Amino acid sequence: MSGEKILVVDDEEDIRELVKYNLAQEGYRVTTVGSGEEALQQVSSKAPDLVILDLMLPGIDGLDVCRELKNDPKTAHIPIVMLTVKGEESDIVVGLELGADDYITKPFSPKVLLARLKAVLRRRKSEPIGETDVLTFGEMTIHPGRYEVLVQEKPVKLTSTEFRILHLMARQPGWVFTRYQIVDAARGEDAAVTDRSVDFHITSLRRKLGPCSDYVETVWGVGYRFKE
Repeated sequence: MSGEKILVVDDEEDIRELVKYNLAQEGYRVTTVGSGEEALQQVSSKAPDLVILDLMLPGIDGLDVCRELKNDPKTAHIPIVMLTVKGEESDIVVGLELGADDYITKPFSPKVLLARLKAVLRRRKSEPIGETDVLTFGEMTIHPGRYEVLVQEKPVKLTSTEFRILHLMARQPGWVFTRYQIVDAARGEDAAVTDRSVDFHITSLRRKLGPCSDYVETVWGVGYRFKE
C-alpha cells in the first residue's frame, strides 16, 4: 500500500467518486474537489504528491490551475495528470507544454489511470537529485536537484517536461535520441505523447535557452542530441 496523497479535481461527482474508489483500493490517500479555486486552495494548504486534473472546470479552468501550480516554485514539483474529454492533439500539446506529466482522455479505464499514475510517481522518485549532479556547458548550467537551468547566470523558466528532455540529452552529449526515446525517458512508455509534441517541446526549449539554443541539435530523420 503506497499512502501517497492524491488530489482529484473534477466537476463531475460521479467521476470523482469513481477515481477516489479505485485509488483508495490501491492504498492512496485521496481528496476530491470540484473546482479550480478549491484545487488551488487545497494544494496551498495540504500539498499532495500528485494532482489528477480535469480541464473543463467552473471558474478557473484546468489549464489555468496547471499554469498557476507550475509557475509557483513551491508547487512546480507536484506531478499533474490531466484527465479530460478534450482529446484533440492540439489540446494535448497545450497541456503538456504547460507542464502536465501525463494526459488521459475520457472515457477512461480506471486500470489504465492507475498504471499511468504509478508510472508518473515512479519517475518522480527516480529523478536525480543532489548538488553533485550539476552539469556545466559554457554559459549554461543545469541543476537537477533544483530543477534549475541558468544561461549566462540568469534562470531560465522551463516546464518540468522541457527540463527532463534537456537533462536527458545533456547527460550524454553527442548521443542521438529518437523521439520515442525522449518520450519514454521524459514521460514514460505509456504516456499519450506524439512525435509532434516532442518537436513542440524542443522548439520551446530552444527558444527559452536563447544564446545556448544551439546546444540542442536536430539529427534529421532520427531525432535530437546535445552538442558535444
